[in-house]
Amino acid sequence: MIFQDKRAFLFDLDGTLVDSMWIWKSIDIEYLGRFGLELPEDLGSSIEGMSFSETALHFKERFSIPDSVEEMKADWNRMAWLKYTREVPLKPGIREFLTLYRGRGVKMAVATSNSRELAEAVLAAHGLTEFFDAIVTGCEVFHGKPWPDIYLAAAEKLGVKAGECLVFEDIVAGIQAGKNAGMQVAAVEDEYSLYQSKEKKEMADYYIADYNLLLAEESEGAYNVE
Repeated sequence: MIFQDKRAFLFDLDGTLVDSMWIWKSIDIEYLGRFGLELPEDLGSSIEGMSFSETALHFKERFSIPDSVEEMKADWNRMAWLKYTREVPLKPGIREFLTLYRGRGVKMAVATSNSRELAEAVLAAHGLTEFFDAIVTGCEVFHGKPWPDIYLAAAEKLGVKAGECLVFEDIVAGIQAGKNAGMQVAAVEDEYSLYQSKEKKEMADYYIADYNLLLAEESEGAYNVE
Protein backbone atom coordinates (compact mmCIF):
# COMPACT_ATOMS: atom_id res chain seq x y z
CA MET A 1 0.00 0.00 0.00
CA ILE A 2 1.28 3.47 -0.87
CA PHE A 3 1.00 4.84 2.69
CA GLN A 4 2.02 1.74 4.62
CA ASP A 5 4.32 2.56 7.59
CA LYS A 6 4.57 6.24 6.56
CA ARG A 7 4.51 8.77 9.38
CA ALA A 8 5.33 11.82 7.27
CA PHE A 9 4.56 13.28 3.84
CA LEU A 10 7.14 15.62 2.32
CA PHE A 11 5.87 17.80 -0.52
CA ASP A 12 7.63 19.76 -3.19
CA LEU A 13 5.72 23.00 -3.83
CA ASP A 14 5.64 24.03 -7.49
CA GLY A 15 3.89 21.51 -9.70
CA THR A 16 3.15 19.28 -6.70
CA LEU A 17 1.02 21.28 -4.26
CA VAL A 18 0.23 24.20 -6.56
CA ASP A 19 0.02 24.61 -10.33
CA SER A 20 2.67 27.31 -10.66
CA MET A 21 5.38 26.09 -13.04
CA TRP A 22 3.80 28.04 -15.90
CA ILE A 23 4.59 31.45 -14.44
CA TRP A 24 8.37 31.13 -14.43
CA LYS A 25 8.86 31.11 -18.18
CA SER A 26 7.11 34.47 -18.47
CA ILE A 27 9.13 35.84 -15.55
CA ASP A 28 12.39 34.62 -17.10
CA ILE A 29 11.51 36.20 -20.44
CA GLU A 30 10.68 39.52 -18.80
CA TYR A 31 13.72 39.48 -16.55
CA LEU A 32 16.25 38.62 -19.25
CA GLY A 33 14.56 41.15 -21.54
CA ARG A 34 15.61 43.89 -19.13
CA PHE A 35 19.19 43.13 -20.11
CA GLY A 36 18.47 42.76 -23.83
CA LEU A 37 18.67 38.97 -23.66
CA GLU A 38 16.42 36.27 -25.08
CA LEU A 39 15.31 33.14 -23.23
CA PRO A 40 17.46 30.12 -24.23
CA GLU A 41 15.53 26.97 -25.06
CA ASP A 42 17.56 24.90 -22.61
CA LEU A 43 17.17 27.20 -19.61
CA GLY A 44 14.44 25.18 -17.92
CA SER A 45 16.37 21.92 -18.06
CA SER A 46 19.63 23.59 -17.02
CA ILE A 47 18.19 24.93 -13.74
CA GLU A 48 15.86 22.06 -12.85
CA GLY A 49 16.11 21.22 -9.17
CA MET A 50 18.34 24.18 -8.33
CA SER A 51 17.56 26.24 -5.26
CA PHE A 52 16.47 29.86 -5.61
CA SER A 53 20.02 30.97 -4.75
CA GLU A 54 21.66 28.45 -7.09
CA THR A 55 19.37 29.59 -9.91
CA ALA A 56 20.28 33.24 -9.33
CA LEU A 57 23.98 32.38 -9.37
CA HIS A 58 23.49 30.40 -12.58
CA PHE A 59 21.76 33.39 -14.20
CA LYS A 60 24.46 35.77 -13.00
CA GLU A 61 27.30 33.65 -14.37
CA ARG A 62 25.62 32.50 -17.59
CA PHE A 63 24.14 35.85 -18.60
CA SER A 64 26.67 38.20 -16.93
CA ILE A 65 23.92 39.89 -14.89
CA PRO A 66 25.43 42.94 -13.15
CA ASP A 67 23.10 42.75 -10.10
CA SER A 68 24.02 40.78 -6.99
CA VAL A 69 22.47 37.38 -6.31
CA GLU A 70 20.43 38.89 -3.48
CA GLU A 71 19.16 41.69 -5.73
CA MET A 72 18.17 39.16 -8.37
CA LYS A 73 16.26 37.03 -5.85
CA ALA A 74 14.46 40.11 -4.53
CA ASP A 75 13.45 41.08 -8.07
CA TRP A 76 12.09 37.59 -8.77
CA ASN A 77 10.14 37.59 -5.52
CA ARG A 78 8.55 40.93 -6.45
CA MET A 79 7.76 39.78 -9.98
CA ALA A 80 6.15 36.53 -8.78
CA TRP A 81 4.37 37.77 -5.66
CA LEU A 82 1.03 38.77 -7.17
CA LYS A 83 0.89 35.70 -9.37
CA TYR A 84 1.53 33.39 -6.42
CA THR A 85 -1.04 35.07 -4.19
CA ARG A 86 -3.75 35.68 -6.83
CA GLU A 87 -3.27 33.50 -9.91
CA VAL A 88 -1.64 30.21 -8.85
CA PRO A 89 -4.26 27.49 -8.21
CA LEU A 90 -3.97 24.41 -6.02
CA LYS A 91 -3.50 21.01 -7.60
CA PRO A 92 -6.94 19.34 -7.81
CA GLY A 93 -7.85 17.45 -4.67
CA ILE A 94 -4.85 18.52 -2.61
CA ARG A 95 -6.83 20.36 0.08
CA GLU A 96 -9.04 17.32 0.69
CA PHE A 97 -5.98 15.06 0.67
CA LEU A 98 -4.13 17.19 3.24
CA THR A 99 -7.22 17.49 5.41
CA LEU A 100 -7.80 13.74 5.48
CA TYR A 101 -4.26 12.64 6.32
CA ARG A 102 -3.47 15.51 8.65
CA GLY A 103 -6.51 14.41 10.59
CA ARG A 104 -5.06 10.90 10.76
CA GLY A 105 -1.84 12.10 12.36
CA VAL A 106 0.50 12.24 9.39
CA LYS A 107 3.22 14.87 9.80
CA MET A 108 3.77 17.12 6.79
CA ALA A 109 6.47 19.42 5.45
CA VAL A 110 7.15 21.45 2.32
CA ALA A 111 10.59 20.99 0.76
CA THR A 112 10.94 23.48 -2.07
CA SER A 113 13.58 24.92 -4.37
CA ASN A 114 11.55 28.13 -4.39
CA SER A 115 12.03 31.02 -1.98
CA ARG A 116 10.60 30.92 1.53
CA GLU A 117 8.80 34.20 0.84
CA LEU A 118 6.83 32.78 -2.10
CA ALA A 119 6.23 29.43 -0.43
CA GLU A 120 4.75 31.05 2.66
CA ALA A 121 2.73 33.50 0.55
CA VAL A 122 1.04 30.90 -1.63
CA LEU A 123 0.30 28.58 1.29
CA ALA A 124 -1.23 31.46 3.24
CA ALA A 125 -3.25 32.63 0.22
CA HIS A 126 -4.88 29.20 0.00
CA GLY A 127 -5.23 28.66 3.74
CA LEU A 128 -2.82 25.71 3.79
CA THR A 129 -0.26 26.95 6.32
CA GLU A 130 -1.83 25.04 9.21
CA PHE A 131 -1.27 21.70 7.51
CA PHE A 132 2.52 21.90 7.55
CA ASP A 133 4.85 21.40 10.50
CA ALA A 134 7.86 22.75 8.59
CA ILE A 135 9.00 24.46 5.41
CA VAL A 136 12.52 23.80 4.15
CA THR A 137 13.95 25.64 1.14
CA GLY A 138 16.87 24.76 -1.09
CA CYS A 139 18.63 27.92 0.07
CA GLU A 140 18.77 26.51 3.61
CA VAL A 141 20.71 23.34 2.76
CA PHE A 142 24.12 22.78 1.22
CA HIS A 143 23.00 21.17 -2.05
CA GLY A 144 19.82 21.56 -4.09
CA LYS A 145 17.95 18.72 -5.76
CA PRO A 146 18.82 16.04 -6.93
CA TRP A 147 21.00 15.90 -3.80
CA PRO A 148 19.08 14.49 -0.80
CA ASP A 149 19.87 17.39 1.55
CA ILE A 150 16.48 19.11 1.50
CA TYR A 151 14.46 15.96 2.20
CA LEU A 152 16.81 14.78 4.93
CA ALA A 153 16.53 18.22 6.54
CA ALA A 154 12.73 18.08 6.33
CA ALA A 155 12.65 14.63 7.95
CA GLU A 156 14.93 15.86 10.73
CA LYS A 157 12.64 18.83 11.41
CA LEU A 158 9.67 16.47 11.68
CA GLY A 159 11.55 14.06 13.91
CA VAL A 160 11.05 11.05 11.64
CA LYS A 161 13.33 8.56 9.91
CA ALA A 162 13.88 8.62 6.14
CA GLY A 163 12.15 5.28 5.74
CA GLU A 164 9.03 6.68 7.40
CA CYS A 165 8.65 9.43 4.78
CA LEU A 166 6.80 9.54 1.49
CA VAL A 167 7.96 12.27 -0.90
CA PHE A 168 5.61 13.90 -3.42
CA GLU A 169 7.47 15.35 -6.43
CA ASP A 170 6.72 16.45 -9.98
CA ILE A 171 10.15 16.64 -11.64
CA VAL A 172 12.94 14.13 -12.20
CA ALA A 173 15.54 16.00 -10.13
CA GLY A 174 13.13 16.06 -7.19
CA ILE A 175 12.33 12.36 -7.51
CA GLN A 176 16.06 11.67 -7.52
CA ALA A 177 16.46 13.78 -4.38
CA GLY A 178 13.83 11.76 -2.54
CA LYS A 179 15.27 8.43 -3.65
CA ASN A 180 18.80 9.59 -2.76
CA ALA A 181 17.47 10.38 0.72
CA GLY A 182 16.38 6.76 1.11
CA MET A 183 12.69 7.60 0.88
CA GLN A 184 9.82 6.31 -1.23
CA VAL A 185 8.59 8.79 -3.82
CA ALA A 186 5.21 9.43 -5.41
CA ALA A 187 5.60 11.19 -8.75
CA VAL A 188 2.88 13.78 -9.35
CA GLU A 189 1.61 14.47 -12.86
CA ASP A 190 2.05 18.07 -14.01
CA GLU A 191 1.62 19.65 -17.43
CA TYR A 192 5.08 21.26 -17.25
CA SER A 193 6.80 17.88 -16.90
CA LEU A 194 4.58 15.69 -19.09
CA TYR A 195 7.56 15.11 -21.38
CA GLN A 196 9.25 13.40 -18.41
CA SER A 197 6.31 11.11 -17.62
CA LYS A 198 7.97 7.88 -18.74
CA GLU A 199 11.14 8.61 -16.79
CA LYS A 200 9.15 9.71 -13.73
CA LYS A 201 7.15 6.50 -13.72
CA GLU A 202 10.31 4.42 -14.02
CA MET A 203 12.12 6.24 -11.20
CA ALA A 204 9.33 6.73 -8.66
CA ASP A 205 7.64 4.14 -6.47
CA TYR A 206 4.18 5.46 -7.39
CA TYR A 207 2.65 7.78 -9.99
CA ILE A 208 -0.22 10.11 -9.11
CA ALA A 209 -2.31 11.50 -11.95
CA ASP A 210 -4.65 13.37 -9.61
CA TYR A 211 -5.06 13.66 -5.82
CA ASN A 212 -8.80 13.11 -6.15
CA LEU A 213 -8.16 9.79 -7.87
CA LEU A 214 -5.63 8.90 -5.18
CA LEU A 215 -8.19 9.62 -2.46
CA ALA A 216 -10.69 7.38 -4.20
CA GLU A 217 -8.16 4.57 -4.59
CA GLU A 218 -6.99 4.78 -0.97
CA SER A 219 -10.39 5.35 0.68
CA GLU A 220 -10.81 1.75 1.82
CA GLY A 221 -7.20 1.27 2.86
CA ALA A 222 -6.67 4.49 4.82
CA TYR A 223 -5.11 4.16 8.25
CA ASN A 224 -4.44 6.17 11.37
CA VAL A 225 -0.92 7.21 12.34
CA GLU A 226 -0.22 7.45 16.06
